[in-house]
Amino acid sequence: MLGEYPIEGRGAAEIAASVERAVGSGELEPGQLLPPMRELAGRLGVNPNTVAAAYRTLRERGVIETAGRRGSRVRPKPATTGRDQLPDVPAGVRDLSSGNPDPALLPALAPALAVVAAECDRAPVLYGADPVEPELERMARAELAADGVPEGPLTVTSGSLDAAERVLLAHLKPGDPVAVEDPGWGRTLDLVPALGLRTVPVAVDDEGPRADALRRALESGARALIVTARAHNPTGAAVSAARARALRAVLRAHPHTLLIEDDHGHGIVDLPLHPLAGVTHHWAFVRSVAKAYGPDLRLATLTGDEVTVDRVRGRQRLGPGWVSRLLQRTVVRMWADGAVHGPEVAAAYRARRELLIDALADHGVEAHGRSGMNVWVPVPDETAAVSRLLHEGWAVAPGARYRLSTPPGIRVTVSTLAPGEAGPLAAAVARAVTPAKGRIQA
Repeated sequence: MLGEYPIEGRGAAEIAASVERAVGSGELEPGQLLPPMRELAGRLGVNPNTVAAAYRTLRERGVIETAGRRGSRVRPKPATTGRDQLPDVPAGVRDLSSGNPDPALLPALAPALAVVAAECDRAPVLYGADPVEPELERMARAELAADGVPEGPLTVTSGSLDAAERVLLAHLKPGDPVAVEDPGWGRTLDLVPALGLRTVPVAVDDEGPRADALRRALESGARALIVTARAHNPTGAAVSAARARALRAVLRAHPHTLLIEDDHGHGIVDLPLHPLAGVTHHWAFVRSVAKAYGPDLRLATLTGDEVTVDRVRGRQRLGPGWVSRLLQRTVVRMWADGAVHGPEVAAAYRARRELLIDALADHGVEAHGRSGMNVWVPVPDETAAVSRLLHEGWAVAPGARYRLSTPPGIRVTVSTLAPGEAGPLAAAVARAVTPAKGRIQA
């Protein structure tokens, strides 16, 4: 099972370090199965709980992944390369795995870029200029206020993940635990351990993070929480009014928690926002334009408490300095021109989600997708389900890329799903997952 490499150590930290060294050196290869916990405990002469703690540390660091009774194995790629790098889709296979928006629903960039380029030619942005375009700040603030987000200073980052990284580093130190959604966005699950922080999973249902799970995470010592407001990836969850009240109550009891809210679905969802921001001393609320205007527009607005935003701005000045004002002006121009009609885009994605979810229900298959462009289907065996679907001509994403301790599932991106495809796809999924039913919750 392990070739010639012996796992060593008497304590959990030593055992975890031994495995991590072997993975780093290549002596333990991607996909290689690790010994069952009791077997390794017997070999090392330690308590099985010690090995369980070591394996938990390795999972939190993104070194290994665990699939229930099928055991633990070395992750296909280390955390620094990202778990959500998907394999190439063979020719002739319908790709529903990518997580990308529908290109047909993205606005044309050329008109806005041409106008802005001419403006910059006349008055180029130079060193020392304000890092935030005044009109972008004005328009962003107006929308945030309309959605009930507390007033605070505002800055601009290179996307939502850049914002999350900068906020985490502004407050936390290596080893600090961070509560993350489980299932959750794969890059967030990779980013936290890559920063030297520890992930604490918080179970998610259709209305967002469960309040009881968040309470346990914070009581166990989690110092921060990252939550997706709407269009949760991969499950499509959206924080409801009732769930927001419950989560705010939990956060009020832990006011020193660093709260990061990601509203990347703004502009492609038709469910109202129920923000948590302002309940804790330190908070950040982030909105990216990637899903509605295009992934290559690397821009997100970030507002928060004064200390948090000031620290993010200060660190930015020492690195990139600012996010291109040309890019900011392009976004402003598209906002002003109404380049994206949010309700129409949201309605299109909703129709595609509901079409697939209803078709799956006709086959007795449970699925989740309250908002956004993805549908989550619990399955008994991800590898088997993905393989069977690929054989039938459908590429979907395995849930292992998006979960820590929740049961298996597959993510289907419906952004380009045509009406005539929902029925055949649902039938193929039903064949791939029979006889299993599952649940999102841990």
